Amino acid sequence: MAKPTKDILRKAMELDAADRADLAAELIASLDEEADEDVEIAWAKEIERRIAAIEAGTTTLSPWSDVKQRIEKEILER
Repeated sequence: MAKPTKDILRKAMELDAADRADLAAELIASLDEEADEDVEIAWAKEIERRIAAIEAGTTTLSPWSDVKQRIEKEILER
């Protein structure tokens, strides 16, 4: 990631959660292209697989706060 991009990310991380969510949604929307049907099918299968694993108790779930902290640390260390 280029330095200007890292600087923007650091500033964005200072926003409150609602503003970060709005910003993220706008950035993601700016990348939207026509959906690839094969990708949509693959994601639907993956979602079904994950739900089945949760319901069967064969996967370990993590609290959102732990996941969020890990993601933020990973991003900021880049």
